[in-house]
Amino acid sequence: MSGIVIVGAGQAGASLAAKLRMLDYDGAITLIGQEAVAPYQRPPLSKQYLLGEMGLDRLLLRSESFYDEQGITLMLDTQAASIDTAAGCVKLADERQVPYVQLALTTGSMPRRLPAEIGGGLAGVYTVRTLADVDAMAREFRHGARVLIVGGGYIGLEAAAVASKLGLEVTLIEMAPRILQRVAARETSDYFRALHLAHGVTILEGTGLARLNGDARVTGATLSDGRELPADFVIVGVGIMPATDLAEAAGIATENGIRTDEFGRTSDPSVWAAGDCASFPWQDGRLRLESVGNAIDQAECVAENMLGAAKPYRAKPWFWSDQYDVKLQIAGLNAGYDRIVTRRGDGDAASFWYYRGATLLAVDAMNDARAYMIGKRLIEAGRSPDPATIADAGIDLKTLLR
Repeated sequence: MSGIVIVGAGQAGASLAAKLRMLDYDGAITLIGQEAVAPYQRPPLSKQYLLGEMGLDRLLLRSESFYDEQGITLMLDTQAASIDTAAGCVKLADERQVPYVQLALTTGSMPRRLPAEIGGGLAGVYTVRTLADVDAMAREFRHGARVLIVGGGYIGLEAAAVASKLGLEVTLIEMAPRILQRVAARETSDYFRALHLAHGVTILEGTGLARLNGDARVTGATLSDGRELPADFVIVGVGIMPATDLAEAAGIATENGIRTDEFGRTSDPSVWAAGDCASFPWQDGRLRLESVGNAIDQAECVAENMLGAAKPYRAKPWFWSDQYDVKLQIAGLNAGYDRIVTRRGDGDAASFWYYRGATLLAVDAMNDARAYMIGKRLIEAGRSPDPATIADAGIDLKTLLR
């Protein structure tokens, strides 16, 4: 029976399906996922799961029985091949067809890979995105093994932290002049560089990869400056791309993701999008967010709108990263900042506050949950404290909320 079909069984897809039932939608719901496992959390994959601190049962967002109990048809290990918008159906790779009245695309994102011509296809070269990716690389994490990590963003740094904790020899290369350059201020880069160096990680900034070496399996790398590095395996963390192929092939508009209006509707009135794959209106432009928080919030908003709520999505960006014993929490978006205000906390706690002129844009808080929570509330309320007040560690931040 036709109803709502959701393509993409990650955080956004699972959240959307659950929200529809919470809103008392009693029609058919079909959730299509290409992985063989029920929807699960991705952030712990490269941290607690790889460290052996979290099993698959704790990774799952819901028990598999939840989907049966809620009358959600969960189609796992299933590849959506195309969308026929005229006929209102999703065509699967095995030639089956799933009809829909409304369709939600929560296809997420996919990792950028190294080109095969520079060794990206060699055995022993991994990306960190799916459970299968992490299961495949887990056997490589032997004490004393040499790992090369390509990319100094959060994925690369998190992988470096896990490898270091497990006793591997870790070298991380970053083509940009500093790690985290695309996403964070120099102060945050400096904080995490020092943290990794203290744990024995070798970080080479301003250093690109010329090629990976080896016949069938990687044995090392030649760097852009000509240096040769031995490596037992390689982890590639050079960013992700929105998964828009299905939408593009169906003639649905894309713009750094699947283009939606403020309600989450695409250029096809029967098709919606949410999560990493969706590009939505933001201030004077468009935005695509890669975060768990956005995946949940946007998917739940879309669920409401699929049932007629006409509720604009108002993003409240927040992110986090765990490295060693440091929890980084980020509130807001720092694009366009021209000033950083530093606030020191107890021990290794610190926070960096991003300003554009007199306007507070974002906060990076390391082991400082109070700074994060207060900064998040201030940003969401459109309030910008005097930078001098932020910098004064003797002033209780709670007073800023009065």
